[in-house]
Amino acid sequence: MYAKTNPGAVRISARQKRIFAVAAVVVVVLFGGLAAWGATAHDTYGTSAHGCVSVTVPNSTGGAVLHYCGPQAQSFCQASLRSRDQLSLLARPQCVLAGLGVSATGPR
Repeated sequence: MYAKTNPGAVRISARQKRIFAVAAVVVVVLFGGLAAWGATAHDTYGTSAHGCVSVTVPNSTGGAVLHYCGPQAQSFCQASLRSRDQLSLLARPQCVLAGLGVSATGPR
């Protein structure tokens, strides 16, 4: 009973120490790998470029991302050039960055 109330009385074997060391190394390598991946991974919704448009708009939960590529991006940008609402005004600079705006192709 004395060993249960005195934590220093229980000895950890060399095998258990190796297992704890290996588990600690695995956890450190796992978190290090996840941190490196998070820092270097490409964000597909991050910026508008190469025919894809990403626009962050106000939403009830704080913000929403509208992301379009290809023909959907072209029609979205054409519609934003014809309108004067808040979404269209937010979309125009992103359309220019994607190569689909007024500065890139002239007026539509």
